[in-house]
Amino acid sequence: MSHDEQTSAAAGPSGSAAAASPSGRDASAGVSRRDLMGLAIGASATSLVVGAGAGLVGGAAYGQDQARRVMDAVAPASGIHQPGITTPVQEHLHFAAYDMMARTTRDDLAELLADWTYAANRLMQGLDVSATGALGGSPEAPPDDTGEAVGLPASNLTITFGFGPSLFDARFGLEGQRPPGLERLPAFLGDDLDPLRSDGDLCIQACADDPQVAVHAIRNLSRIAFGRATIRWSQLGFGRTSKTTAAQTTPRNLFGYKDGTANILADDTAALDQNVWVSASEGPAWLAGGSYLVARRIAMLIETWDRTRLAEQDRVVGRDKAAGAPLSGGDEFTAPDFGATDATGKPRIDRRSHVSLAHPDNNGGIRILRRGYNFVDGTTDLGRLNAGLFFLSFQKSPDRFITLQKALSTDAMGEYLRHVGSGLWAVPPAPASGASIGAGLLGA
Repeated sequence: MSHDEQTSAAAGPSGSAAAASPSGRDASAGVSRRDLMGLAIGASATSLVVGAGAGLVGGAAYGQDQARRVMDAVAPASGIHQPGITTPVQEHLHFAAYDMMARTTRDDLAELLADWTYAANRLMQGLDVSATGALGGSPEAPPDDTGEAVGLPASNLTITFGFGPSLFDARFGLEGQRPPGLERLPAFLGDDLDPLRSDGDLCIQACADDPQVAVHAIRNLSRIAFGRATIRWSQLGFGRTSKTTAAQTTPRNLFGYKDGTANILADDTAALDQNVWVSASEGPAWLAGGSYLVARRIAMLIETWDRTRLAEQDRVVGRDKAAGAPLSGGDEFTAPDFGATDATGKPRIDRRSHVSLAHPDNNGGIRILRRGYNFVDGTTDLGRLNAGLFFLSFQKSPDRFITLQKALSTDAMGEYLRHVGSGLWAVPPAPASGASIGAGLLGA
């Protein structure tokens, strides 16, 4: 969508999208949440993202130039799909998994998702979570918004929601709606999973080019969930380890290698349809146009890797560290030649290298869309970096990821990695205008 199209398609600061929170009441008119549902959930007919010119942030009026900068920073609309999948990968992440609280009902779940949808639309415009926001409410009550993003632009914020296998049980009457493939991921060789950093009824992926904007989003969505859902675990990430557009350079991971060279790009619609989006014939109706999200917290044994000679690092990865080219020759974007041999007859790309085992040519053509991030969470009790890769991927079926992960069971890189967290969620399509995320699932 062009800038002009975004402007004309979206509600401005005085439009319906900024009117009131669906969980509360309009302060001036006493309008109920149910009355506002048709007005408050974004102006785009096919996407969570509203490419609106946000004229108010934290209750302060912006000048025209500043408002335009906010508009330009809003992540572009993504059709029927949620933002944060094919959107150009931002530099920072705050990911959170949630569990619904005991004794919550289907109505509680529907209300939470409606409130989250309303708030997400505002946050992605660079607005506070409600019209009163951080500074405009009663001095005798806690502010609606925590305020740490006042004055900051939208920073390309995207917010993506997912539903975990555990959500589909008798608590909410969703047993018959669970997709057949939506099961807890099986145990993989080398897993050392922490149950307190795995799974969850719901998940939210917040990505932005400003870390404070991403943290602000999760912080406020968690506040909105109070009494209905609690955070099970969360993860901060920095330094993207993939790209989704040709204009983005290939980033490097904490091992120093280019990561995501062959990732699926946003303009490759055929590859997205074949590998990422769930079609109407491949899942329940409520998931058509959606995808499946896998998150894996992968600890890297940084100190061990740093003491490994360069030639061995290249062998393990299957690529040249400097240029990112496959060891069979060429440049970064040259297709690996797994039949190429050196003067002694040995394969130039080791059969157990990461590139060899993960490549579509060796896995029946399976491809996934990656959106991973680096993380450093201080040091361990042994004084080593508590660091690694927060792996995120989108694929049209969980079986595709499972097949690839099993193929990596003999990966030479496994000596330097520990998989310590894991989760799988179904990611529904973006809601229609006036609806909330998951409306197709809940029939709301």
